[in-house]
Amino acid sequence: MTQSSHKLRLTALTAMVVGSMIGGGIFSLPQNMAQSAGAGATLIGWAITAVGMLMLAFVFQTLANQKPELDAGVYAYAKAGFGNYMGFSSAWGYWISAFLGNVSYFVLLFGTLGYFFPIFGDGNTVPAIIGASVLLWSVHFLVLRGVKEAAFINQVTTVAKIVPLVMFIILAAVAFKLDVFTADFWGKGNLKLGSVMDQVRNMMLVTVWVFIGIEGASVYSARAEKRADVGRATVIGFLSTLLLLVLVNVLSLGVMSQPELAGLKNPSMAYVLEHIVGHWGAVFISVGLVISLLGALLSWTLLCAEILFSASRDQTMPSFLHKENANGVPANALWLSNSAVQVFLIITLFAASTYTSLLLLATSMILVPYFLSTAYGVMVAYKGDGYAEHGGNRTKDLGIAVIATLYSAWLIYAAGVQFLLLSALLYAPGAILYTKARKESGQIVFTTIEKFIFAAAVIGAIAASYGLYTGFLKL
Repeated sequence: MTQSSHKLRLTALTAMVVGSMIGGGIFSLPQNMAQSAGAGATLIGWAITAVGMLMLAFVFQTLANQKPELDAGVYAYAKAGFGNYMGFSSAWGYWISAFLGNVSYFVLLFGTLGYFFPIFGDGNTVPAIIGASVLLWSVHFLVLRGVKEAAFINQVTTVAKIVPLVMFIILAAVAFKLDVFTADFWGKGNLKLGSVMDQVRNMMLVTVWVFIGIEGASVYSARAEKRADVGRATVIGFLSTLLLLVLVNVLSLGVMSQPELAGLKNPSMAYVLEHIVGHWGAVFISVGLVISLLGALLSWTLLCAEILFSASRDQTMPSFLHKENANGVPANALWLSNSAVQVFLIITLFAASTYTSLLLLATSMILVPYFLSTAYGVMVAYKGDGYAEHGGNRTKDLGIAVIATLYSAWLIYAAGVQFLLLSALLYAPGAILYTKARKESGQIVFTTIEKFIFAAAVIGAIAASYGLYTGFLKL
């Protein structure tokens, strides 16, 4: 797709970033955060997240400017810096994170509808999965009509979802009580929360989850009308989303106590507003969430297909994923992505997967791609690649990239052993597609170093399988 009529402008790219980040996460944020941390630890966690994610946004902005030839964002950066297999693994991990995110959105969407129609339960009943499947394939055929058309609809839903969020923030600010916010500020009254450091660590995956999508404009850099808009859209989208997330979380802690918030069902924002204004508040937020999730589903459906398509262009993924239909949509990549979503929707019936467990697994899958991207940012700034042609402050960019890399490494630590093993279980099978792609291009499959990396993934996958069998690990 090279026609100018198919190119995306700054508004569309920014909406892609905001629409990807603001999905269902923000509507469940009050309960998700309170489950892990008190008010004091929450503020510390948000401060770390704000700095870390801002640095990550700046790294994506810098790489978009210094490496304009790399058109696939997260995947391309990992490949350029660390070789073919790590590039493939980054694309594979990002893709899995994206489609798992969609699965979690479907569960949350029908769990929300369960507020009105009990037959849907928590979003993982048989009627809920049937409804989710119908919606899944409806979105699928909508996207097949064209990326630009789907991006326009995403802009509309992005605007629509902001309205209930702003309304919630205004009403929560009016109802905010300082004594409620400061009561048991450090969570010492709840031994289950652990130390302040434990609380900060435990909430970190949730904060990452609500920011996944920050790289959305980078993934679509090849379709951008102006290259500079990619970096602008990333930073604008991040700052706008950060403001909304912090206000929703902090204001909720001044409306209901930490134990009360932790005990809410999701979408917890609906029950917080119900506490403030009555039943209509829950209905209002639930409707807003439905609109928000529909937009997020569209954004992530686009991103799922795009990452496979982009990786197939240079033979990192098999060639069959490079096929586009008459509307310029990567059709085979879209079919594979939504088929995977369908399989995991069915799995939720047997594994009883909840929204929270799915979002944590999706988050853990994207940590490696983020780490590799930031590490590549360090390499580019250190070597000065592209600075002679495109300008920029190498010293500043290097400092930013180092901070972003340390933050990414901290997130991998915060994920813990359980999610790292589950990630290995999902990473290892990707070697089948990688092997196919390498043989299609007549190249050796693994270098010596890559053999060790693959072996480590296999060992992790075996350990995870054993953990699932014994009950040590749970999906």
